[in-house]
Amino acid sequence: MASLKEVRNRISSVNSTMQITSAMKMVSAAKLRRAQDAVTQMRPYSEKLQEILQGVSTGLDTSENVYTRPDSNESVLIVAITSNRGLCGAFNSQVIKRVNSLIENEYAGRRITVLTFGKKGEDAFRKTEYFIKGTLLPRHTNEIFDNLDFKHASVAAGKIMTAYKAKQFDKVVLVYNSFKNAASQIITTEQFLPVVPMTTEDGGVASNDYIFEPNKEEIVSDLIPKSLKTQFYKALLDSFASEHGARMTAMHKATDNASEMLKDLKLTYNKARQASITNEILEIVGGAEALNG
Repeated sequence: MASLKEVRNRISSVNSTMQITSAMKMVSAAKLRRAQDAVTQMRPYSEKLQEILQGVSTGLDTSENVYTRPDSNESVLIVAITSNRGLCGAFNSQVIKRVNSLIENEYAGRRITVLTFGKKGEDAFRKTEYFIKGTLLPRHTNEIFDNLDFKHASVAAGKIMTAYKAKQFDKVVLVYNSFKNAASQIITTEQFLPVVPMTTEDGGVASNDYIFEPNKEEIVSDLIPKSLKTQFYKALLDSFASEHGARMTAMHKATDNASEMLKDLKLTYNKARQASITNEILEIVGGAEALNG
């Protein structure tokens, strides 16, 4: 059995840890509320805009829409959206696992480039052959979560779109955690570029006869880029809300575990103290009997 001093030190350590995890849980809960409001308000607009984008792209051929090309998949850019901080359960690891799975299976044999948003993703891929080097892609992407808004997200998305138009990549895929609720996140793989045309129920390409106003050129140069930037911003908001939900859940479980451990340690401490008191009484009684004898 551990000494009383060791158990007291352990109790003090667990108590301090429980205070930290409880504080982190409350901070994440406050941030989650704002992030959840942002993504729930953004999601219907983004989904409707993406539906319009797919419908418009169906009526344009590849010469009219620079964001649609034959799906060759020879060069693929995977955008992995993680977090800058840990202590959020499997939030980051499941994104990293999904990216590795895409590299090894679906895009095996292709030229793969991984663009990370978040320090945890950067740490995982920095020393690999897939990490970006000397391209038109955005840099210092981890800073985007310090001030996450549409302005900063659209700049990053614009550089990705520019790299696609320059034919550095044939396909761009987003991998991120989609927010479901505070305790649940859905790992999502979403094609960003080329724009996927609208399909029918039997899998064929839908044929829509649109009247373009003012003209097709302005639609391509204005509406489609804005729709893509909105889609990218929604993915960042989803990941941001999912991060705080995952951290709040992880810290809640850590606090509960610390509380249970504290109960066990206090019980162990009381047993050890009682054993120590009993030994002292036995020693006193034994000494008194020896003197009497």
